[in-house]
Amino acid sequence: MGEAVHGKGDYAAINGLRLYTETYGEGDPIILLHGGFGVVAMFARLIPVLAASRQVIVVEMQGHGHTADIDRPLSYEQLADDTAALIAHLGFEQADVLGYSLGGGAALQTAIRHPQRVRKLVVVSAPCRRTGWYPDVLAGMATVTAENAIELVGGSPMHQAYVAVAPRPDDFPLLAQKTNDLLSKDYDWSAEVEALPMPVQIIIGDADSISPVYAAEMYHLLGGGLADTLTRPRSKSELAILPGTTHYDIVERVELLRAIIPPFLDGASQPSPWIFSGVEANHDGA
Repeated sequence: MGEAVHGKGDYAAINGLRLYTETYGEGDPIILLHGGFGVVAMFARLIPVLAASRQVIVVEMQGHGHTADIDRPLSYEQLADDTAALIAHLGFEQADVLGYSLGGGAALQTAIRHPQRVRKLVVVSAPCRRTGWYPDVLAGMATVTAENAIELVGGSPMHQAYVAVAPRPDDFPLLAQKTNDLLSKDYDWSAEVEALPMPVQIIIGDADSISPVYAAEMYHLLGGGLADTLTRPRSKSELAILPGTTHYDIVERVELLRAIIPPFLDGASQPSPWIFSGVEANHDGA
């Protein structure tokens, strides 16, 4: 990519955790929340894109990476409270928040529970209700437990990344079980999402773990999916479906993410060129 950034690692005392973060760049803040079993390196390709114009704070959530687990379950709500507390701890009134997969659920709950702390929200590959995941994906989520975590995941890149930085590497089976428990709980935040006051950008791949049909339904909750007319302006939120992209490579598709995330955060969307002289024209010029 020709881009190189260097982060500053630090710990913050948040809700009983020593929450690990790495900070990159300067400017308006954006918080990044990784996916399940993730570490900072999950965003290695995206960080330079965002740090070119803003301060990027990447969080390793409870039990992940450098952040040691504590005696409490994993829950989207608690991860959200940790994120909001971190924003305040860092001295920001507000920050943009971007979450991927499990981190997308945490990001959504941060916006729901602490809307005053979130300026704009970017949700990557995460639904606002559990049934938004494909059934076979839900079945796969249920397979990894404390008993079989090392057998199924041991030696994988995500396990290697965890072991390389975790203060207690032997905690990996516990993290697997807590993640399993979290993902097994039913949830539906549709009503809360519909009431969100901030702009939201939904990003999924066209071969993601969430169907494009569901993503469109989620976008509709935010006022999207309607014709942009003279009497009904477009939604302040956005939906992006990335071509040739899966759940597992979406945060690496920086050639696509560069074109959509910074403009959304900067508010650079433009009015339709097909509206002129007080008349809405058809795209064929009629």
